[in-house]
Amino acid sequence: MAQVNDIHDMPKADLPPVTAAVSPWQPLRQRVFRMLWIATVVSNVGSWMNDVGINWTMLTLSADPLSVAMVQAASSLPMFLFALPSGVMADIVDRRKYLLFSQIWVFIAAAGLTFMSWADMVTPGVLLIAAFLLSTGAAMSSPPFQAIVPDLVKKEELGSAIALNSLGINISRAIGPALGGLVLSFAGPWMVFLLNALSVLGVFWVLYVWKAQPNVQRLPPEHFFPAVRAGVRYVHAAPVLRNVLVRTVAFFVFGSAGWALLPLVARRELGLGPGGYGIMLGCIGVGAVCGALLLPRMRKRFNPDQLMVLASVIFAVTMLALAFVRHFWLLNAFEFFTGFAWIAVLSTLNLGAQRSAAKWVKARALAVYLTVFFGSMTAGSALWGQLASQFSIPFSLCVATAGMLLASATVLRWRLDQDPDLNLDLSAINEAAPELEIRHDRGPVMVSYHYLVSPQSAHDFVVCMQDMRRVRRRGGALNWAIYEDILQPGIFVETFVVGSWMEHLRQRERYTMNDKKIQNRVLGFHQGSDLPEVRYLIAPE
Repeated sequence: MAQVNDIHDMPKADLPPVTAAVSPWQPLRQRVFRMLWIATVVSNVGSWMNDVGINWTMLTLSADPLSVAMVQAASSLPMFLFALPSGVMADIVDRRKYLLFSQIWVFIAAAGLTFMSWADMVTPGVLLIAAFLLSTGAAMSSPPFQAIVPDLVKKEELGSAIALNSLGINISRAIGPALGGLVLSFAGPWMVFLLNALSVLGVFWVLYVWKAQPNVQRLPPEHFFPAVRAGVRYVHAAPVLRNVLVRTVAFFVFGSAGWALLPLVARRELGLGPGGYGIMLGCIGVGAVCGALLLPRMRKRFNPDQLMVLASVIFAVTMLALAFVRHFWLLNAFEFFTGFAWIAVLSTLNLGAQRSAAKWVKARALAVYLTVFFGSMTAGSALWGQLASQFSIPFSLCVATAGMLLASATVLRWRLDQDPDLNLDLSAINEAAPELEIRHDRGPVMVSYHYLVSPQSAHDFVVCMQDMRRVRRRGGALNWAIYEDILQPGIFVETFVVGSWMEHLRQRERYTMNDKKIQNRVLGFHQGSDLPEVRYLIAPE
């Protein structure tokens, strides 16, 4: 059952406003977004330089394919472990202060790696720990960074802002590796690590001077573990977001092979130095920049599912080239299309995750997406590294290519273009809030709605109520059921349970325009002159 019903069934007042076309560059007119975008590009250049330094240093210390692939795994694992807790923190504390803390963390980790490299104390274990700690800082900052984008730009600029962030990442991808290889050749790894540490300071300064608008909250902030459960329940009851997560796994488990084995191909198969490896990464970055610039036109021609399948096929072809092509510039031509396909996939999935998450749970929902993304990258990197170690690099890349082509068939079941008119802006619930003197921590609470439905419409009503089930579960209901009165046919009772009275008050504040649209369809079946009777039952003390 679809999460959202036909847009033509919406009352006119609920229809989303028609807006004029937005320039891809328009979000840069917003001062804070522009400053943060520039600072983030500089910081990402430092991060890409750091990745080149760590990967190349590991290659000089160990020639084992598994050890090299474990660098990618160590960089991806923190996102899998900490992205969801970080998303929860970003939803319940001041996001600006939390982001400042994450930048301090990254600076300390980068400075520590700089010192150990300068003192010639680096070992494979030190590199893996450093990659883990640096990625932990990224895991802390990624969910809140993505969640604050709607606060920095106008609603109609959100799509362009996401595209600009993707463009910024890939501009840094084009510059950082080549610059990192150059610095590595002339000054050594410690200078690369130092420049990464210094690049963090610009983001810290912009966040420090930014005066964010305070969020007015009528209810106390959520506690950590209940907030985690609420985020997981939301994801489980949001079909569009679930589709995004399935497609994320289907692509990145196999796509991780291209990244995990690229350093090995550069060093062992092509005999390149750090400069040549940086050029290869730079070609990927240039392809990604070109892809980001062409994406607006491609989105007009292809829907998200078509774009994902096309990008997956292109990426699969480039992995085959990585397996067999040993001419440096010809392989770089294929790597250009690696970047092109990668940005198309990342941008499409990120936009799908953004549009399928309500504001109250946005950081948590995006954190779940990042957890799945980097969990897939971590597992895939370890798998392809082990396969390359046991057999060969070309064999591992060929298996990954076949897997990616087969995984593209997930488009037949889990579609990204489901419910294109999804509107998750907050809305008022239809009935008035009960004014009751009840302690907020009392519970559990059972809420029931009593509907009067004609026998001819009973089946359609029950089908429509499945959408309402997802509304209740997304808002925090622990369970949900619908019953029909045996003695009085046509009387239906909807019941759901929340953990406490406070959770029910939160549930009411989380109502979206999409939820209201579904509720209006349900109310269309109700034959009573008034709204359905609502009853609140609370567990006795």
